[in-house]
Amino acid sequence: MNVLVTGGAGFIGSHTIVELVAAGHKVVIVDSFVNSSKRVLANVEKLTNAKIPFIETDVRDTDKLIAILQENSIDAVIHFAALKAVGESVQKPLEYYRNNIDGLLSLLEAMNVTNTNQLIFSSSATVYGDPDSLPITEEAPLKPVTNPYGATKQMAEQIITDVCKATDLQTVLLRYFNPIGAHSSGLIGETPVGPPNNLVPYVTQTAAGVRESLTVFGNDWDTPDGSAIRDYIHVVDLAKAHVASLEYLNNTSDETTAINIGTGQGVSVLELINTFESANNVKVPYTIGPRRPGDIASCYASADKAEKLLGWKTEISLEQALKDAWNWQRLQN
Repeated sequence: MNVLVTGGAGFIGSHTIVELVAAGHKVVIVDSFVNSSKRVLANVEKLTNAKIPFIETDVRDTDKLIAILQENSIDAVIHFAALKAVGESVQKPLEYYRNNIDGLLSLLEAMNVTNTNQLIFSSSATVYGDPDSLPITEEAPLKPVTNPYGATKQMAEQIITDVCKATDLQTVLLRYFNPIGAHSSGLIGETPVGPPNNLVPYVTQTAAGVRESLTVFGNDWDTPDGSAIRDYIHVVDLAKAHVASLEYLNNTSDETTAINIGTGQGVSVLELINTFESANNVKVPYTIGPRRPGDIASCYASADKAEKLLGWKTEISLEQALKDAWNWQRLQN
């Protein structure tokens, strides 16, 4: 298939492109490079041994997207392009709504004009809020989200669902849990702009001496060791879920399908730090701080639907994910 990947130079996008090419798909990349670097694309080409066309543009340029879809005979779109920092979204809500919602509307309009009718959307477990029960299934109620980033994901899911009902668009909404790790080659990985927003880059940067200490936000949660529990999935496993979703779209008549992408296992912050130290034989200085507003005690997926519909499940262990993350970090120094 000919696949357009928006935000293809980002953390998840770049790993997904490697898996798409390995599966025999032809890829075209769109990225504005606001949160990414063109150097990533050079390393993706090294990994795939392929020349991958890319266009530097903003997805809010509908006319440009129409031309790209037509000129490249695109069959399906994987939409990653979005601003993604929870804390920043609280400080800059207008920027997040303008970028994430306008970008999606522009893409959907372009797809409608060109009759491009398959979409995989990068959603998030944030749509579930503080869950009523664990593990979280796709039937769990969606709850009001306390930050603009998560709200854009909820709104996007609703917009896509409405468009699918009104047109021949088919969509898989992939609700990610917590992507971590890096490609085993060390050529691509997570490169935060400024202070990391996610736990593992903070762990690796602290271990490398880039940051003095890591703060664990709360040790009084209702969990076995008092630290918050999340579902950490290797980014390569996550990338492969997108390849499986393309195959699923070619074999289903469903309009919109929401699927959790996680391991199905909850891991606490302190467990992750201990596993990182053990796997890499390195210490991570940390302190205990107060809980962050809006945080929740536990969040992890039921991944049964992904296995049933996509034939997909995670293969890479937490330990290996943390080894890959550390390998990536060391190569940045």
